[in-house]
Amino acid sequence: MDTRKKIVVLSGAGISAESGIPTFRASDGLWENHRIEDVATPDAWRRNRALVQDFYNQRRKQALQVQPNAGHYALVRLEEQYDVTIVTQNVDNLHEKAGSSTVVHLHGELFKARSTVDESLVYSMDGWELKEGDLCEKGSQLRPHIVWFGEAVPMMVMAMDIAAEADIFIVVGTSLNVYPAAGLVYGIRKGVPVYVVDPHTPSMRKTPEVTFIQEPATVGLTQLAGQLLSGVK
Repeated sequence: MDTRKKIVVLSGAGISAESGIPTFRASDGLWENHRIEDVATPDAWRRNRALVQDFYNQRRKQALQVQPNAGHYALVRLEEQYDVTIVTQNVDNLHEKAGSSTVVHLHGELFKARSTVDESLVYSMDGWELKEGDLCEKGSQLRPHIVWFGEAVPMMVMAMDIAAEADIFIVVGTSLNVYPAAGLVYGIRKGVPVYVVDPHTPSMRKTPEVTFIQEPATVGLTQLAGQLLSGVK
């Protein structure tokens, strides 16, 4: 039986940005020069499937060229003494590439594709390109395994259960403005210490349990991991 304390991490775009993956939404409201409505909704898929496929193909190509950063590796180090589960809003695989053992992707996974007729049929991708004519075993076109705007977040129930088990909760690289993911902080048990690592202060109520570390993930998580591994709370 695992007697280690459980750390639950909620990670967002900020940690990936330090590896060179642009944040989801730029200041002009565009994502890689595209309107969100044109590349990240079920309607976009119906209207212009070729554009959506190309958009995610380019995101995969981009993701293959980057590496995990010190923030990702700091979370891996925590597994030396803690039971660590990462719940991420990110669709890249940088947590896994760094070596984290348990990662739950709330918004899907960039390097997976799924059937358009059966959501349970999900396939891992070896490369970056998903093409028209790539079919599932039921003969239907494959789509990116991404939770688009307007779609349910199927992993949210599991994530809420995980958050409720946390002995320590870490928030990194997220503004806590994207729901339902941001709601995870309200499922933490009373008295559980919360560490918020971000250069900016996210929208979170200040309580005695919350410690704000106003640093980028590469710096803040490295510092925090050192403290937690040395027994400093």
